[in-house]
Amino acid sequence: GAAKALLGKAALPDDLPWVTGPIGLLGTKPSYELMTECDTLLVVGSGFPYSEFLPKEGQARGVQIDLKADMLSLRYPMEVNLVGDSAETLRALLPLLNERPDPAWRERIARWNTAWRDTLAERAAAKASPGRGVNPQRVFTELSPRLPDDVILTSDSGSCANWFARDLMMRRGMMASLSGGLASMGAAVPYAIAAKFAHPVRPVIAMVGDGAMQMNNMAELITVAKYWRQWTNPRWICMVLNNEDLNQVTWEQRVMEGDPKFDASQQIPNVPYHRFATLLGLQGIYVDDASQLGTAWDQALAADRPVVLEVKTDPEVPPLPPHVTLQQAKHFAQMLMKGDAREHNVIVETARQVLSAVLPGNGEHRGKSDS
Repeated sequence: GAAKALLGKAALPDDLPWVTGPIGLLGTKPSYELMTECDTLLVVGSGFPYSEFLPKEGQARGVQIDLKADMLSLRYPMEVNLVGDSAETLRALLPLLNERPDPAWRERIARWNTAWRDTLAERAAAKASPGRGVNPQRVFTELSPRLPDDVILTSDSGSCANWFARDLMMRRGMMASLSGGLASMGAAVPYAIAAKFAHPVRPVIAMVGDGAMQMNNMAELITVAKYWRQWTNPRWICMVLNNEDLNQVTWEQRVMEGDPKFDASQQIPNVPYHRFATLLGLQGIYVDDASQLGTAWDQALAADRPVVLEVKTDPEVPPLPPHVTLQQAKHFAQMLMKGDAREHNVIVETARQVLSAVLPGNGEHRGKSDS
């Protein structure tokens, strides 16, 4: 099986049954399971820093390939360290591999993947409560099958990066990136502009939260308005999740520290981003109903000019990690005891997300019974 660091999301297509998707806090449950049962770890060109998501020390034999010698054995104790170009080194190693005729392990990984995608689909299909906007996961699951084969994707930091990581299925030929080093906010639209100048024929989609949009990405739209007529293909989309919240940090405070949402630092103004786009001569689309999402994405992908697609989303849908630890559960309970003004909505949405992975009839349940 193969798991991918977030910056390597496009390195392998997700339609391969042995590819489990991203690893880490923004990763998938199959990637977590893969590392839990791993007995041989091959790390290729990655400095993935979160060792808690790797096999426990002593569990797996390790081999690492990297151009930089100082990266070798930095995150995990490797038995074999190879300095060199990843592609050339892998080609040299392939003849040394022995064929494994027993397909049981790979079939098990495929079942994990099927179960996980069923879980994602069920989570995305859950309707937000009236007046709270659209389930943000639905925004991404509606886009995923519509992605053009040659699309370039960029994501900002924040809760949108969770849905970008888990709910978009990459296919061969696609490109994708985000601020994967420092997780700096405000990178998605500049990345998308650079991508369009580098590849003017390819469609580009930036995914942004409203916090990052207000920091600098709105101003970057002025650059788009200035140059888009020079692009061979005008298809360029900025999708904004408008939940009036610095949502990733809100959930980090709840789960990591056990603190309720602190409105003074977390709540942000409600800005009509789609109208700002129209003022610049771009196309603006606004969605606050999940049933409109498919049509909205179709309109944006067929537009004759750059588009800002603004979606009013529910801030109480939790960006759950692939595995909830006991400590995180304790902090979540502490937050509820301290009193969160949105306590009812938080409990309902969190329970809905968790139960989608364990209730009978769900894909994850079926996957476990098959293994």
